[in-house]
Amino acid sequence: MAITQATTVDDELVAAFARLVPQLSTSAELPSRKQLEEIVASPAAMVLLARNDSGEIIGSLTLVVFRTPTGARAWIEDVVVDESARGQGTGEALVAEAIRLASDSGARTVDLTSRPSRESANRLYEKVGFQARETNVYRYDLG
Repeated sequence: MAITQATTVDDELVAAFARLVPQLSTSAELPSRKQLEEIVASPAAMVLLARNDSGEIIGSLTLVVFRTPTGARAWIEDVVVDESARGQGTGEALVAEAIRLASDSGARTVDLTSRPSRESANRLYEKVGFQARETNVYRYDLG
């Protein structure tokens, strides 16, 4: 397995997200090629890809690093591993690379959220050192 950063958007990447996104969220719309191009081109976002030994994309994670007046912040979003590749360390490898990149970018912490129902994901995050925080998460619905 290899973890790489997406630098261009091609048919393979579009197809991979069409396969992976429904495994992450049944309500999310598939990202268009244009949307994927915007994400990959963004200086704040890094799309990490996990590839199996055959080179097929089997997982993805998006790391966002941004600056605020109080310092650099890092946030992990949309971690997904293909059903056929789960339980083989793919998610752990993606998260480890995101943590390394966040550190290299000057962030002192990395945040993420995960629904309680995603039990295996929560076990993974705790295994690699994430700790639940005593905080309130607020959302303002714009739609």
